[in-house]
Amino acid sequence: MLLYYSLAAFLALVDSGNAQSSSAAPAAAAAAPSGSGAPATGSYPTDLVGTWSSKSRSVLTGPGFYDPLNDNLLEPDHTGISYSFTSDGYFEEAYYRANANPTAPDCPSAIMQWQHGSWTFNADGSLKLEPLAVDGRQLTSQPCNSDNSIYLRYNQTETFERYSVYTDPFHNIPRLDLFQFDGSPLMPLYLIYSPPQMLPTTTLNPIVSATAASNKKRSEGEGSKHEKRGGDFANEVPINWKSKLEARPEGVGMVKAINAEKLWWVGLGMTGLGGLLYLGPRRMGIQI
Repeated sequence: MLLYYSLAAFLALVDSGNAQSSSAAPAAAAAAPSGSGAPATGSYPTDLVGTWSSKSRSVLTGPGFYDPLNDNLLEPDHTGISYSFTSDGYFEEAYYRANANPTAPDCPSAIMQWQHGSWTFNADGSLKLEPLAVDGRQLTSQPCNSDNSIYLRYNQTETFERYSVYTDPFHNIPRLDLFQFDGSPLMPLYLIYSPPQMLPTTTLNPIVSATAASNKKRSEGEGSKHEKRGGDFANEVPINWKSKLEARPEGVGMVKAINAEKLWWVGLGMTGLGGLLYLGPRRMGIQI
């Protein structure tokens, strides 16, 4: 009889332990974060996948913003930003911004930026975007300070403290909020394409060594003084570069810079020379 009661007490103790374990499991599950969650570093949340653009929807990643074959940035109709993310860790971004000039309101500046590369989702919920350094491009324009815009390589690693994806209550479409490294929010982005619209994720414009580029040009009989993609990449293009590209349907090559001041002096000189040739002989009584 004593053995029976001892066995019953042992079984009751085991059942009590199992009950406590099963009640602890839901509590642990309830403590886990909801929404995107925080998967281990190296995994990629599916809710980020797609092409996102700001409210104007004029700026989109892909071939409509950057033409890698002719190495041209294509000016959108309106300013804005766009980000694209893939499910296997690649990103692309496009920026077109106008900056006001409080001291000279009639002298705003503009900037276009494009880059792509890889991104990671960290365990703390932050995002790190690491671009391909040789592929990034930036075009800056300050019409009141210079007759030419500056076109050069651009490379900027970005960190977002966190992000949030949800259905926008006003537009009723997916919305992405990105918070920069200091916690300040980026302008809202809205889903435009899924899967994303992007250029190839590999290196598009690798740097060619100056020697190799020079040999190639000499073999082609071009003999240029400056190499387009060798070493220092800082090409100047006219501020109205887009209209000049549109005037050339083939759109081949970099637009050449035109110095308007020199052109004005050449025109003035030609006018003076024409007047001298016309009036000089007449003052000497020579009929032409």
